[in-house]
Amino acid sequence: MQIQDKLFIAGRFVPAADGATLPSLNPHDCSHLADVAMAGKADVDAAVEAAHDAFPAWSRTSAAERGRLLYKLADRIEASAEELSRLETLDTGHPIRDTRGADVPRTVATFRYFGGMADKLEGTVIPVEAGFLNYLLREPLGVVGQIVPWNFPLMFTSWKMGPALAAGNCVVLKPAEITPLSTLRIAELMAEVGFPPGVVNVVPGLGSVAGQYLAEHPGVAKISFTGSTATGRRIVQASAGNLKKVQLELGGKGANIVFDDARIDAAVNGSAFAIFHNQGQACVAGSRLLLHEKIAGPFLDKFLPLARSIRLGDPLEPSTEMGPLTSTVHRDRVLQYIEVAKEQGAEILLGGKPPDRADLSKGCYVEPTVVRARPLDRVCQEEVFGPFLAVTTFKEDDEALALANGTGYGLGGGLWTQDLTRAHRFAREMKSGMVWINCYKRVNPASPFGGTGNSGYGREMGFEVMREYTQAKSVWVNVDAKLPPFYPRQG
Repeated sequence: MQIQDKLFIAGRFVPAADGATLPSLNPHDCSHLADVAMAGKADVDAAVEAAHDAFPAWSRTSAAERGRLLYKLADRIEASAEELSRLETLDTGHPIRDTRGADVPRTVATFRYFGGMADKLEGTVIPVEAGFLNYLLREPLGVVGQIVPWNFPLMFTSWKMGPALAAGNCVVLKPAEITPLSTLRIAELMAEVGFPPGVVNVVPGLGSVAGQYLAEHPGVAKISFTGSTATGRRIVQASAGNLKKVQLELGGKGANIVFDDARIDAAVNGSAFAIFHNQGQACVAGSRLLLHEKIAGPFLDKFLPLARSIRLGDPLEPSTEMGPLTSTVHRDRVLQYIEVAKEQGAEILLGGKPPDRADLSKGCYVEPTVVRARPLDRVCQEEVFGPFLAVTTFKEDDEALALANGTGYGLGGGLWTQDLTRAHRFAREMKSGMVWINCYKRVNPASPFGGTGNSGYGREMGFEVMREYTQAKSVWVNVDAKLPPFYPRQG
């Protein structure tokens, strides 16, 4: 497998202007994959300039043609599915069963969805006073900056690029410096299927350098960022120079509520997926498990053995169910939260350490971890972003709702119940951009994705995201030449 390790600017792969690189490591054993070029300010300037040069022609390209190119890209990704699955697994630690079964298919589906969306974006005729026609155009913003996180780099590349390109924008995308490989491969495929030079530019680099400068850049009309809440706040501050549009999908601390009338087996399996899929490295992870006290014991009697049985191992092995965390830095951060939980008196029910296995000793592994904690403990309030579940019990519905809404986050949450009245009440009253009932962490290109509060604002996906990548223009036409001037004169 040939790995692309350079920046993609104006349709060509080029080294960083200052020659800077950063090693990309396989988190399974910390072995070396590539030395990837790291963009600096000069490279971001070059990418923005290339995007500006490409924008007039791209924005005038017919919507149908933009959609056709997105369809061609989806087809090429599908044809390269095995290569991309292995590349994503090597770079991130996602188990190959997940990259094959979810990450690559979702990427294909997203590009196809927005390929179809390109020529569905319609304007509006607005009823105003007689004698005038008023219509609304939706126009692309221009050059948009996009910053993609390290947890689902391939999938988030499609979430960002798909709608931006369908709407007629040009893109400067910065993947996370530790997981840029699949995004760079997508750039290669885009060139192969015929995207014009400069329409898409990919500039891996440090967040504090390339990301900060992209957010500040006066030539960028919008910044779309997925990542931590702390960095999101810095993005907002950096955007103030030219008042660029900002879209933020930030952290979460998802409440997953199991009521006493829930189907326990379904809730156990769904709750395990909610927290342990992708090693818990998901902003929508169900990282707070709220159990009705009547079923807490029976639930944990089934849940803990299931969590204990999860197969950790080399993510390239098809039998592996949970791989490593994506970097040593992040592994150490998760392990530190386990120490925080102990210091605050939490009870460790399961895990809480790296696996005691020689074959995993060089990697970034942490066992599935379950702790019993109090609602105001740090591990119930702060995003751990790992295979770390905090369990709390409740007695009444109102208590469960208060607990669910008891953090500053508002991204995703779920509940398990057979009571439809309760289900719809909680869906209405949970402070969350997304609510799942008797399921968890379902996503689809047609369904808006985003949060409230410390989880950010704006939406990915669906028709909603097309508003994020366009601006409204109101056009007034006088269609009645007999109308008098506004200030009629006498005599």
